Amino acid sequence: MSSPVTLNVGGHMYTTSLSTLQRYPDSMLGAMFRGDFPTTRDSKGNYFIDRDGTLFRYILNFLRTSELTLPADFTETDLLRKEADFYQIEPLIHCLHDPKPLYPPDIYEQVVELSSTRKLSKYSNPVAVIITQLTITTKVHGLLEGISNNFTKWSKHMMDTRDCQVSFTFGPCDYHQEISLRVHLMDYIMKQGFTIRNTRVHHMSERANENTVEHHWTFCRPARKVED
Repeated sequence: MSSPVTLNVGGHMYTTSLSTLQRYPDSMLGAMFRGDFPTTRDSKGNYFIDRDGTLFRYILNFLRTSELTLPADFTETDLLRKEADFYQIEPLIHCLHDPKPLYPPDIYEQVVELSSTRKLSKYSNPVAVIITQLTITTKVHGLLEGISNNFTKWSKHMMDTRDCQVSFTFGPCDYHQEISLRVHLMDYIMKQGFTIRNTRVHHMSERANENTVEHHWTFCRPARKVED
């Protein structure tokens, strides 16, 4: 181990050894700390790199162990690939393009999609919610049966969708009903062992006086494969 080096990566401070940073001599960090690449210092004299400071944690751990270890709920693989490309760490680039399976061979992921669709009037002040509905889509029929049995007071209908999936749609209902139902549905789904993998929001304009906002949540849980 050589003397410690402190880096400021996008505002995040890291301390490591010079030998760790030079583990892969052909990488950008190897060239930087060999003197072949210009360096920048912050106001306190630390080496400064204007990159994603949070993701640098995984870069540094790979330099220390030559193994890629990511959390089970890690969702920023594409961003991490960009960081690996920037630092030109070839073994890490190969790991990210040929990742290990998230689960053992006899385990797979069950997925539940929850979406909220709201139609908004652009001419109201404040903006008024015209109509809203919630939709759950999954192949996990046991979960749908539980929702059907536990949410009996809500107006809903079931429909088959592509790829053997089934959807429940609740509504139309007003804004306050949608919030109450969504809170209870999310709580029920997570009590069945699902965790939120990601969320996203989509805005679109259908007519001159109306916008539609869609919120999506993806829930996942591991399940064991059953032989036929």
